[in-house]
Amino acid sequence: MEQTQQLLKELTEAPGVPGYESEVRALVRRYLEPLGAIEQDRIGSLICRQGEAGPRVMLAGHMDEIGFMVHHITKEGFLRFLPLGGWWDQVLLGQQVVVKTHKGDLPGVIGAKPPHLLSPDERKKVLKKEDMYIDIGATSKEEVEEAGVRLGDPVVPAAAFQVLASGKTYLSKAFDDRVGVALMIEALRHFSQAPHPNIIYGVATVMEEVGLRGAKTSAEMVNPDVALILESDIAGDVPGIKPEESAVKLGEGPSLLLLDARMIPNLKLRDLVIETARELEIPLQFSTMTRGATDGGQIHLHHTGVPAIVLGVPARHIHSHAAIIHRDDYDRALRLLVGVIDKLDAETVAGLTP
Repeated sequence: MEQTQQLLKELTEAPGVPGYESEVRALVRRYLEPLGAIEQDRIGSLICRQGEAGPRVMLAGHMDEIGFMVHHITKEGFLRFLPLGGWWDQVLLGQQVVVKTHKGDLPGVIGAKPPHLLSPDERKKVLKKEDMYIDIGATSKEEVEEAGVRLGDPVVPAAAFQVLASGKTYLSKAFDDRVGVALMIEALRHFSQAPHPNIIYGVATVMEEVGLRGAKTSAEMVNPDVALILESDIAGDVPGIKPEESAVKLGEGPSLLLLDARMIPNLKLRDLVIETARELEIPLQFSTMTRGATDGGQIHLHHTGVPAIVLGVPARHIHSHAAIIHRDDYDRALRLLVGVIDKLDAETVAGLTP
């Protein structure tokens, strides 16, 4: 399998819900070890430093994915769960999951009251996650406990990385935001063989999906002069979305976030990204997100403020068991990221401050 495809496969298939990132962190650490000096903050974010002089450029992608936590076991052996991150109730029912226990992984499925037993009025209602359960095939609480399940165990969506019919589109869980982590790794890989006018800090943050927590602690360690947040973005090229709601499409280039609920980007850095894309002949899309935020929401408020922008790879069906991205968007995002980093010398970074 080609190098980038293998990286995306390994990253997306690795488990790592918020607060339980140990397995994906070990994988990311393995990729980063040849690329720079590695540190870790005290809640688990990884920081890889590359370079000795110049402005401190932070590349941030979060390594946690949305998932669940077991919070109750019924006497019949069903698991009640809490969401870790934002789930839309309608994408849950019937989906397979993996319960991570101290005795090993247990497959299961999200279930609810069968439709055959629902009244006509009940069938018309959207089922809430509070009324769902995880079934691991047990018949009693004792059987569940014997299998190794404990309260607080994390639960991960079960989904494999797949290359779709076009050969250019990929299907997998956790593109939000393993695609950003992959961009960070590949940018560091590029600059390990090329000069750059700055110190690059590649950061894989934890617990973004539950409040941008790793962004805060890792920014304390990096103390960045400028930050590039690397994310998945919401593709609007599916039925039911109006152009004014989202004009972002798969295969038409990376995106630049103009606004989210917690950050307006640094305007000079925004313009630098736009000009760099123009120079490199990279198509650039623009998006807004009034509900939701990225790690930039924390990082841009660090200390007295950090110039920051968000670069995205469009993805369909994020915050579900399987999203879709386009390889051309990823490759162009990487080229754009490298081009912007190349320009972030001391004079340019100093000039970003309003």
